[in-house]
Amino acid sequence: MKIALVSPYDFYWPGGVTAHISHLASNFRLLGHDVKILAPANEQNETKEDLDLIRLGRPVPVPSGASIARVSLSFWLIPKLKRILNENKFDVIHVHEPLAPLIPISTLMYSQTLTIGTFHAFHDTNWRYIGSNLLLKKPFSKLDGLIAVSESAKKQVEKFFPGKYKIIANGIDKQRFSKAEPFEKFNDNKINILFVGRLEKRKGLKYLLQAFADLRWIFPNKLRLIVVGPGEIDSLCHQILSERDMRKDVVFVGTVREEDLPRYYKSSHIYCSPAIGKESFGIVLLEAMAAGLPIVASNIEGYSNVVTHGEEGLLFPTKDIKSLRDALILLVRNPLLRETLSERGNIMVERYEWDLISKKVLNFYEEKSIEKAKLNV
Repeated sequence: MKIALVSPYDFYWPGGVTAHISHLASNFRLLGHDVKILAPANEQNETKEDLDLIRLGRPVPVPSGASIARVSLSFWLIPKLKRILNENKFDVIHVHEPLAPLIPISTLMYSQTLTIGTFHAFHDTNWRYIGSNLLLKKPFSKLDGLIAVSESAKKQVEKFFPGKYKIIANGIDKQRFSKAEPFEKFNDNKINILFVGRLEKRKGLKYLLQAFADLRWIFPNKLRLIVVGPGEIDSLCHQILSERDMRKDVVFVGTVREEDLPRYYKSSHIYCSPAIGKESFGIVLLEAMAAGLPIVASNIEGYSNVVTHGEEGLLFPTKDIKSLRDALILLVRNPLLRETLSERGNIMVERYEWDLISKKVLNFYEEKSIEKAKLNV
């Protein structure tokens, strides 16, 4: 099959949708399919490894909820996109975040073949869908098949665009995380607590910093917090670090190379994600479980779909610093519990292996292709 995977987001900027598309493309190729990725990307980042990327304009940063999305908004791209679709004659066009501007919506309008849409994002504020519902009904009607990455993503989108959604989750390359080598510099008998994510308000880092400040007094010189991810901490986080004299025990790594990310997981003993919402799926939780880490995470819908409290990790009420602190204390004091949760997580994560997820997506293409053919008879 000749497959187009379409993204609204900067292909060279780290993010869940981009990673999802990259893994699908790799696994589809291993199964013998011809795959092209259509996405915006900066020219200066192009490499020989990206020959299957068809670049559609330069991305610009646009506010999106509590985050920043890097998308292309150039209407000059539409004739180019139309030409690409006509020339390549794809068997399947799979659009990710299909109602996002500008590339996904334009792709839907010009697609003449089987067209699939995957909805990734969780929106607890629905201005985007509400404000443009009527305008988006026509492109939405062009979708032959609907996928949501989680139950929470499905619930949100179907409020405004009802349909028959298939839930196919994000995937994980388990071996990439389980076989990684830890960093020697973090191997000093301290218990390392890891946070991975963009340094945005919705990720809840300030709650972890406040809980960690208390833990340092209970376990002096025994703990380290490792923070991995792009962005700058806000003034409140700076204040917590300064007032509680925490800087020597908190390591801000910043953006890391793709090949180094698993090593930070393998260098740690506990993974913590105190996100306050707007997470459709806990991909970082899967990464942590694949690396053998027990989880401490906020009890939001996108996370509770992945982790069962007391099975693979411990869930705490959102923004509840005391509950977060108590969960961390329990795991720091109880290595046997850490090991038990890790073992269960390691088994559970196998159902999310990318080869299985990719085959589910291909089966969905086949199912919808048959349905479309019957309708056209």
